[in-house]
Parts: sequence; C-alpha cells; structure tokens
Amino acid sequence: MNRICVFCGSSMGFSPLYAERAAALGKLLAERGIGLVYGGASVGTMGVVADAALAAGGEVIGVIPQHLSRVEISHAGLTELHVVADMHERKARMAEFSDGFLALPGGAGTLEELFEIWTWAQLGLHGKPLGLVDVGGYYTRLREFVDHMVDEGFLRTQHRELLFVDEDPAVLLDAFAKYEAPTVDKWVR
Repeated sequence: MNRICVFCGSSMGFSPLYAERAAALGKLLAERGIGLVYGGASVGTMGVVADAALAAGGEVIGVIPQHLSRVEISHAGLTELHVVADMHERKARMAEFSDGFLALPGGAGTLEELFEIWTWAQLGLHGKPLGLVDVGGYYTRLREFVDHMVDEGFLRTQHRELLFVDEDPAVLLDAFAKYEAPTVDKWVR
C-alpha cells in the first residue's frame, strides 16, 4: 500500500475523540510509510488527519473542487494539492491516487464518498480494500443497517464483506496489506 484515501469531515464533531483518532490515523499512515490522500481541506477532521501525517513526515495529497477551496479552506502546506472542477472529478482523482480507502466519522459527504467507492468495488471497477474506522461506535448503526440490507436481499453477503470495520486503524491497515480482491460475479441476474 503506497497511499490510502481517507474520507472524513470538514467538521470536528462534538466529541474530542474524533480529532484524537484522526490525528492518530495521520501519524500511523506516516509511520508506516503510507501516503495520505484526502479532500484537501485545512478544517475539521480533514485538517487534523493531514496535519498529523505531515508532522510525522508523511506524504499528503489533497484533492479539492474549486467551489469548495474557499469554503473548506484549502490546506496550504500539503505535499500536493490538486484543485479540480467538481466533486465527480475529486472522487475520481482520489481513487486514482489511492490503493485503499478508509472512512473516519463524518457527515453526508463522507458517506457519499464511501458508498460510491463501495459501489465501484461491488461492480468490479476496482479491487482496492475499503474500511470504516469505527471511532467510539460511530458506525455501529450503519453496520447494523448494512446487515439489514443483506437480510432483506438488497445486498449480497459477498458485497457486504468488501467493507472492513474496526475501531483500530492499524487492524484495518494490516487487513488491507493481505487483501486480495474477490472475483465479483455479475451482480444483476
């Protein structure tokens, strides 16, 4: 794994645990020699994960759409900052630069990015691992809902298993290092 894309918030959330874990993830990536790819902002947990990776000597690549570069305040101290036309190009570039994907707690944008990249994996458009960093049980209800999707026949078990979940990002990175993309059979019959 050369680079991991981290989806996370432009907000900090209410618990200080979110910023603490974002910083720990940034540091962990740098210590393992894994570059960080993220949304390019200096605010929220996005800024925290980037600052921590940079402080630990890591490579940090940001990708931000032009219309958000002022709202989310583009990070000025990155290894690379790519300003792109729109959200679609942002996600495509982030995916292009990355060997895997992690989602820290975040809002609708974080989930949208996660679900799109998960759908791409389900369709066989990429074979990269993806996971949720379940900080303080943040993703517990989402995991339960995803299992409900399987129980109700809207998601196959093999596609559910594409999504790793753990509270410890080191466990997720270890799983990513051993990951072999499954053969995705035709998902529509």
